[in-house]
Amino acid sequence: MMKRLALIGCGAIGSVIVDAIARGEIEAKLVALMDMHPDRCTSLAKKISEEVKICKDIECIFELKPHIVVEAASQEAVREYVPALVGRGIDVVVLSVGALLEKKLLNELIELSRASKARIYVPSGAIGGIDAVKAIGIVGVKKVVLRTTKNVKAFDPNTLKQLGIDPNKITHRTIVFQGPASVATKMFPANINVVATLALATGMEPYVEIYADPEADSNVHEIEVESNVSKIYIKMVNRPHPQNPRTSYIAALSVIKLLKQLCNNDALYVGV
Repeated sequence: MMKRLALIGCGAIGSVIVDAIARGEIEAKLVALMDMHPDRCTSLAKKISEEVKICKDIECIFELKPHIVVEAASQEAVREYVPALVGRGIDVVVLSVGALLEKKLLNELIELSRASKARIYVPSGAIGGIDAVKAIGIVGVKKVVLRTTKNVKAFDPNTLKQLGIDPNKITHRTIVFQGPASVATKMFPANINVVATLALATGMEPYVEIYADPEADSNVHEIEVESNVSKIYIKMVNRPHPQNPRTSYIAALSVIKLLKQLCNNDALYVGV
């Protein structure tokens, strides 16, 4: 049976997902699109040969009975919609992973999942080595550090100004934040979801350093994870998505790979 899929958030990553469904790479029936900007939904719906419902609220999505909903909108969308979806027994792919660092929300979702049997999936996103990181998490992790560098244009200028930094005066690679992941994800919700993925994989809150570089043409993530079993050093140099410099293109591709595993009945799973 072909999976019925709904998408909340029709930005850059949402567009990549719809393209993959339209060309048959993801073997799913797209039944609903929802976004704060309905015109984005209209544009994406034109790529699909079958009728797609453009929803204004979560009740519309419920009526269409999707098997899987992909959240590609915002941390606020996770808070507002994901508990209701999981409570209804609908599997959810969460991209705005920073919201899951809120312990109250995460615990609520875990309890809802246990009761409804729905699953919550977090793609690997813009970083590699998550399988190894999860493995050493079994015996305990001593240290997790993430250093992220992006072009200054990838950051919300108002956020930088609140930190006392004038983005127009950044002339070289400059540290704009250092501190715990829980603070980083709230201050930079569109830039640092990868650190939440690391936190969930290791069971430890990472220490974060964020750099803005006017010369950077890639999004760079440098990761250190240390345990008694292994020391892991990972460096990812990712091209930004052409439609959204805050997002690495590989993050969208990781979602496509996950959806293929969930929808295409693949016989072989590597590194899962």
